[in-house]
Amino acid sequence: MADTLKDILLDSSRRPAVVSDFEGLVDAEVSDKGGVSGAVVKTGFAAVKKIKPGIIPSAVDTLLPDFATALEPFYGDYRAKGGNDFGAYLSSRSDEASDALLSVTDSRAERSSRDSIKKVYSKLRPNGKKNVEEALPRLGQLIDKHAANA
Repeated sequence: MADTLKDILLDSSRRPAVVSDFEGLVDAEVSDKGGVSGAVVKTGFAAVKKIKPGIIPSAVDTLLPDFATALEPFYGDYRAKGGNDFGAYLSSRSDEASDALLSVTDSRAERSSRDSIKKVYSKLRPNGKKNVEEALPRLGQLIDKHAANA
C-alpha cells in the first residue's frame, strides 16, 4: 500500500481515474444540493462550466497535488490510528479538513486572472465550508478506493 496521499493520488497510472472520480464527486455534490442555496450553487457551477468547458477536470487535475498536501496530515493520522473509513474520519474533523481544502481553492481563486471565475467563486464561497463538509464522506470514500488499489 502507498504511504502518502501523493503516492496514492498522483501516481501516473492512477491519476486519470482519480481525476475522473473526483469530477464525478463534484458533479454528485452539486446535483444533491437543494433549496435556495442549492440553486445558487447549481447556477454558479453551470456558469463556470459554460465559461470554460472542461474546467472541472482541469481544475481537479491542477489542484490535486495541493489537495493531497492539505489532506496529508489527516491521512497520516487516520492511518496511524488504523482507521477503515477515511470519509468518517474526515467528517469527525470536518472543521479542520474543510478549512484545509478551502485554503487551496481560496489561494487558487485569488491568483486567477479571470475576473469571471473570481466573481463566481466569491458568490459561492460564503457557503463553501458547509458544502465541503458535506462532501467529506464521499471524498474519503474515493481516497479509500484508490488507496486500496495502490
